[in-house]
Amino acid sequence: MRTLLVAGARLAYPGSMRILTLLAFALGAALFGSLPAVAAEFQTLEIASRNGVHPFMVEIATTDQERAQGLMYRKELPEGRGMLFDFKRDQEVAMWMKNTYVSLDMIFIRADGRIARIAEHTEPLSTKIVSSGGPVRGVLEVVAGTARKLGIAPGDRVAHAMFEPR
Repeated sequence: MRTLLVAGARLAYPGSMRILTLLAFALGAALFGSLPAVAAEFQTLEIASRNGVHPFMVEIATTDQERAQGLMYRKELPEGRGMLFDFKRDQEVAMWMKNTYVSLDMIFIRADGRIARIAEHTEPLSTKIVSSGGPVRGVLEVVAGTARKLGIAPGDRVAHAMFEPR
């Protein structure tokens, strides 16, 4: 399964349902695209890097609507805060920054809690696709510059109930 972004929506689709899914999410984005993002809950997440353990307070995006909305329309994101997207299982994921005003670091995380890839300083309001580069369980979005500032790198471990260490 792959994840595709259409009209501001992040979505996963099986190949045979691509057209119907695109149309459904485009309609949903048109109807709900101007609503502010509100994830269901906040939780603590920690990343262990070469510079120590770094805690974050994150909103959890687990539903299709929460993942589609993400951090769109936000004018700021404080340091130490973020949004964790749960895709329920490892899969290739693609994101974009349409309707997102804050530059972000996107941290792509495998099911075992290891960071697979980091896309630093993503371009606000861009429709350029940012790919996970392989299967991941989740994506952590934090304010741009966080990964470099804290020394967070691929291979570092993320501690959160979503991820199962191997």
